Amino acid sequence: MMTDDSLAHATMGGGCFWCTEAAFKQLDGVNSVTSGYAGGHTEDPSYRAVCRGTTGHAEVIQIAYDPDEISYVDLLEVFFTIHDPTTKDRQGPDVGSQYRSIVLYHDEEQRDLAEDFVYELDASGAYDDSIVTEIEPLETFYEAEEKHQDYFEKNPRDAYCRMHAAPKVEKVRERFAE
Repeated sequence: MMTDDSLAHATMGGGCFWCTEAAFKQLDGVNSVTSGYAGGHTEDPSYRAVCRGTTGHAEVIQIAYDPDEISYVDLLEVFFTIHDPTTKDRQGPDVGSQYRSIVLYHDEEQRDLAEDFVYELDASGAYDDSIVTEIEPLETFYEAEEKHQDYFEKNPRDAYCRMHAAPKVEKVRERFAE
C-alpha cells in the first residue's frame, strides 16, 4: 500500500455516497474511498443536516488513488458511467441539491480535465439531455460519520443497497474489468 503522500485525490458526488463509494472501491489503483460532504456553506455538517438540504453540501466521495495505476480521466469515465449527469438535484429516488452531480477539483489540472471531459461527452451525444454536472473547486471536505463509511460492505442486505448500490458495483465490475 502506498503512503498518503504518493497518492492523488479526487472528490465527486453523483447521488447517494453509499452507491458511489461502493462502485469506486472496485477499481485497481484506488487506495481508499471516503464518504463525506462538500460544496456547501455549513461548517462540519451532519448527515441529518445534509439530508435536510439546508447546508448547501452534496453527498460526495473522496478517492485516494495511485496515478501510476489509474488516471483522473479514468475516474471521470467511471463517474459519468455510474450516475446520470443530466438530472439536476436528483439521482434515482434521491431528490435534493445534496444529490447533485458535482466534481470538486483539487487543482487547475483536474479542473481542465473535468471541463474537457464534460465538453467532449456532451458533444458526443452520449446523453439525450445536456450534462448539468457542477465543476467547482474543493474548499473543504468533511468526512461523513463512521456508520456511513463502507456502508454497502457493512449492509449488503439493505434494500436500498440491493436496489441502487449493487447495480453500480456490477456495472463497474463488468464494464471496467480491465
